Amino acid sequence: MAGHTDNHIVIDAPMDVVWEITNDVPNWPHLFSEYASAEVLERDGDTVVFRLTMHPDEDGNVWSWVSKRTGDATTRTVRAERVETGPFEFMNIYWEYTEEPGGGVRMRWVQDFHMKPQAPATDDAMTEHLNVNTKVQMALIKERVEAAARALVR
Repeated sequence: MAGHTDNHIVIDAPMDVVWEITNDVPNWPHLFSEYASAEVLERDGDTVVFRLTMHPDEDGNVWSWVSKRTGDATTRTVRAERVETGPFEFMNIYWEYTEEPGGGVRMRWVQDFHMKPQAPATDDAMTEHLNVNTKVQMALIKERVEAAARALVR
């Protein structure tokens, strides 16, 4: 069995703004509340390899890992995977951006993963955690991208 999440949010901003801000990996510590740093290790065209480091958790643990992500501006999709998997056997994330008929951009994240047997959480527990945390992070991203879009209009 594996874990799976599928979450989305509609951001009231132009597609180009949403795409540019949410794919600016070095800026992620200012976009997400959970990341202390995002260090780009390698770039090759539309593919970036980077290290994310989280703020310490309630027990003082600092989690860090390397991911690889490839964006496609034509299809407005991104495929990402953890290179350093940590407690995961694998972690793949698919980002999809679609323009909404009434305006705004639907940003969707689909996460597929499987936890290692010795991991501190099961697939079900991680699914629950990710579903809660993703909603928090998406709401924050929505707020920050919409504020940036408003500032560009001024």
